[in-house]
Amino acid sequence: MAVTVYSKPACVQCVATYKELERKGVDFSVVDLTQDDQAFSKVQDLGYMQVPVVIAGEDHWAGFRPDKIGALS
Repeated sequence: MAVTVYSKPACVQCVATYKELERKGVDFSVVDLTQDDQAFSKVQDLGYMQVPVVIAGEDHWAGFRPDKIGALS
């Protein structure tokens, strides 16, 4: 399953999400929303106004969610 973290620079919750994904051994890619207008529009279309936004298969969420990350491993 592809896991993508949409983030922005200097985001504390984003860094916590990266660390937890790494700790759980989940492969993921990161998209910087300040550098990718299409990705920013995609996140807004999903209804999110904060980062990180994690998309894992059909599931997605915003913020640091160790419960959701744990379910991926």
